[in-house]
Amino acid sequence: MTVPKTGDPARLARAYYDALDAGEYDRLRDLLAPDFVQRRPDRTFEGRDRFVSFMRDERPMTDTTHVVDAVYPEGPGVAVRGRLLDADGDEVFAFIDVFSVEDGRLAALETYAAAGGE
Repeated sequence: MTVPKTGDPARLARAYYDALDAGEYDRLRDLLAPDFVQRRPDRTFEGRDRFVSFMRDERPMTDTTHVVDAVYPEGPGVAVRGRLLDADGDEVFAFIDVFSVEDGRLAALETYAAAGGE
């Protein structure tokens, strides 16, 4: 899958998960604005290069799959409800990601997570 050429927030969000799950970090980088910021419960990443570096080299689990259960595309951004699964298909946690989109790229991401599994 290539990087969406439109600023359609829902398509950009789905492309984000596809690139991340496939380990296609150059494609992931292309989806993000240079000043991309992710805020999540345990940390904040400021800047596209720092975020991609963490995802590529530092995250504790890389053999994961993001299951998108719903996309809420109304507004200038998009919200996604889903689950992160480990290599065995077990749920690691449920999440809601809220993306901001500017100039056809993902500009910011707020991640909300809840413990998963049994």
